[in-house]
Amino acid sequence: MSVFVTVREYARLTTAAVAPGNLDCAQISESAFDWLCELSASFNRSGATLLQVEGRRALKWDSYVGVLETPCGTRLEILPKHHEQGDCRVKGRQLLRKLIQQALQLKPREASVASLELFNAPLSEWVMGHFLAELDLLVKRGVRFDYQRIEEEQRFLRGQLNVVAQMRQPPGRQHHFQIRHDVFLPDRAENRLLKLALELVAKSTQDAANWRLANELRAMLAEVPASRQVSQDLRVWSRDRLMAHYQAIKPWCELILNQQVPMAVSGDWRGMSLLFPMEKLFEKYVEGWLRRRLVPGADLTPQASRHSLCQHDGSAMFRLEPDLLLQQGKQTWVLDTKWKRLDGADRQNKYGLSQPDFYQLFAYGQKYLPGRGEMALIYPRTAQFSEPLPPFDFSPELRLWVLPFDLDEDLLLAADDVGFTRCLSQLGQVWPRRA
Repeated sequence: MSVFVTVREYARLTTAAVAPGNLDCAQISESAFDWLCELSASFNRSGATLLQVEGRRALKWDSYVGVLETPCGTRLEILPKHHEQGDCRVKGRQLLRKLIQQALQLKPREASVASLELFNAPLSEWVMGHFLAELDLLVKRGVRFDYQRIEEEQRFLRGQLNVVAQMRQPPGRQHHFQIRHDVFLPDRAENRLLKLALELVAKSTQDAANWRLANELRAMLAEVPASRQVSQDLRVWSRDRLMAHYQAIKPWCELILNQQVPMAVSGDWRGMSLLFPMEKLFEKYVEGWLRRRLVPGADLTPQASRHSLCQHDGSAMFRLEPDLLLQQGKQTWVLDTKWKRLDGADRQNKYGLSQPDFYQLFAYGQKYLPGRGEMALIYPRTAQFSEPLPPFDFSPELRLWVLPFDLDEDLLLAADDVGFTRCLSQLGQVWPRRA
């Protein structure tokens, strides 16, 4: 029997009894607890931190969000810790879907986007629902068939006679024909991948509408075998004009098959498990927002790696990679995103800013801006951090801005004197002025 648990980032998971409805603490079974401990160990070996063990009966989740399914049937949904008022569960799901769409370049259809506000379903059901909707449309438009060369032995002639193989027939079998012919079949890489994803969805979904549509589509695709070599089939996915109607479903298929997720659970257990580092989702979303508003002549480079901190023995050491590098003409701005909650009124504790982050930005300023120019740290907007902080001056020529990004309104809040805003088209957006 499946058990569904919803929590937020940095929540505590325990085997002890917990009051229901708490997004920051939840009870899980002992089998799920043990499996999560093993999973965390595998993450630690690869250099990532999934959760921290607190004693023998509690775990503290880290900053990964998404959905995770354990072998015992526990489905764990982890939402961003961003909203504190209203229905945090619904708002968190809406925010997570929006961030994932931008990070993976998913483009749902307009009808689906309009219904997102009312579709209060977990992340896994949301992904499966979009995949099934795209697959249903594809089947209605027509599944792509292809010719397959078949070589076989028959008692009748069909297609071409394989002369060499026929001449090698042993005595007494001359009445059997070695033939080769082409058969028009739907057995091609794209269809095999879709069939495999469809089988996973049919087994995983808990939504009645998704289950019904999945089984209808399974009947329609009964002739198509499921893929047995996912990576190889993905590499040969065709992009020609005859396969144009397949392009919309490809990212949803990859998402379900755990091939395009930034951090997908791997191993023997293949449940509906999609985990994303929240820092990367926020970075990708801000990047996409800026890119859509660039004025002509401006260029945005993610993860630039042109400079290193130092040279050693003739080679570069400690590569410097700012999240975003914005350029227009001869001017350059360094932008970095951080998924962290600041407190704009807590001057005594430095607003919650990290000193290592400032060291990092100072190094960026020396290498990418030769000590002269502007940089920005972009944090999510919260009730405690709702307007830009006064600028931080590393020197009279090098300045750092700390700016809030409103994820609900899709708005970067910046003062008029922030230089890089001239590279962005306002496009109906409001740039608040500092009093």
